[in-house]
Amino acid sequence: MKVLYVISGVTGMTGNELVRQLLNQEEDEVKIIGFDNFYASSIDTVADCLDDERFDFYEYDLNNKEEMNKIKSFVLESKDCFDEVVYINCAAVVHTEHFYKVYETYETNVVSMNDFLSQAIEVGAEKYINCSTSEIYSMNSWNEDGGVKESDFITMADAEHSQRTSYATGKLLTEFFMKDAVDNGKIKGCSIRFANVYSKNEKLPKHIIPHIINSFINDGEVTLLENSKKNCRTFLNNYDSCSAVLALAKTDSALDGTIYNVATDEEISIIDLTKLIAKKMGIDEPVIKFEGYRESDPERRLLSTEKIRTRTDWEPIIDLDKGLDECLENYLNLGE
Repeated sequence: MKVLYVISGVTGMTGNELVRQLLNQEEDEVKIIGFDNFYASSIDTVADCLDDERFDFYEYDLNNKEEMNKIKSFVLESKDCFDEVVYINCAAVVHTEHFYKVYETYETNVVSMNDFLSQAIEVGAEKYINCSTSEIYSMNSWNEDGGVKESDFITMADAEHSQRTSYATGKLLTEFFMKDAVDNGKIKGCSIRFANVYSKNEKLPKHIIPHIINSFINDGEVTLLENSKKNCRTFLNNYDSCSAVLALAKTDSALDGTIYNVATDEEISIIDLTKLIAKKMGIDEPVIKFEGYRESDPERRLLSTEKIRTRTDWEPIIDLDKGLDECLENYLNLGE
């Protein structure tokens, strides 16, 4: 099958790994139209793919209507050569430091996501994958029955508790756009709630794992939030998060407009994570300091992945031990 993929946020954590996996697979003949404005990434993440004639990159902004019309024209010019057109929205104002920026998160994560979905429908794309977030679970991020399910009711913090939740609220709204489009027969698609994704290729220490590693490398110690004294998380390797996107995109029966959790069940406390990384770095007695506090930060985030495992053949293949080894090898090499 010949498939045209249109990917927003293509140099971000999810987008760049999707490109790599698509170019390395042999099942389909693929073409990728990808764009990014480098809000929280750089061209370096796809540097190894730029010379591949199957990948066309554009430095475009999802919020720029003129540039998005150009993407639409590129798709219309090419689509007749393909059996299927798949849109994947990876653009998101992410990283905790941006969660509190209400206007930026609203524009990109809500308005422009819906515009991108509308474009997919207008060009006659068969499928649209909406990358959402487990932040939506907010204060109900776990239960005692194997993790919170997509069908469970959620309890979100509001503006009285933390502006952070504006990010999650916006992402939740995109899931309604997605389901409405599918329910009305306009397109096939779904939303994906990722939980604590990490990558060996992260260039900046924005997430907790690269923050810990880079802190030990540069400072010989780690400073964590006060929340970290209690918090536990599961960590999903970026390879596995992207393989889940592609598993869903290739499973028509799963594209019913609903939501899929994508996570692992390897729960670990932030303190134990820090000590594990230190041990792997040969640090016997790691210095851990605490400073600052984050509002509306759930103590645990444990998600059930029964739904995606039942409806597709996806399962994570990179456990935390292996994933941390890959991160350490990459970050230590960058420092040489």
